[in-house]
Amino acid sequence: MKTTVSTRGQVSIPSELRKKYHIEAETELEWIEEGNAIKVIPLPKDPIEAFRGAGKGRYTSDKLARDRKKERLEEEERDRKS
Repeated sequence: MKTTVSTRGQVSIPSELRKKYHIEAETELEWIEEGNAIKVIPLPKDPIEAFRGAGKGRYTSDKLARDRKKERLEEEERDRKS
């Protein structure tokens, strides 16, 4: 997608991107320079709400406990064999 910078330095954000990333009036944007590129990151109005549920389905403490138990059993088995 292409847009043009106005003589006042303003840029229009394509409608498709505004809808997809929930960019509306008063949304703050973070501009990050990386080498020859610029990233534009929309900042959520409520950062805590935006991250709610972000860790769902990731490595949980229950999974860690199961993995550690499995590792201990494997270590015990190796110790018995040696």
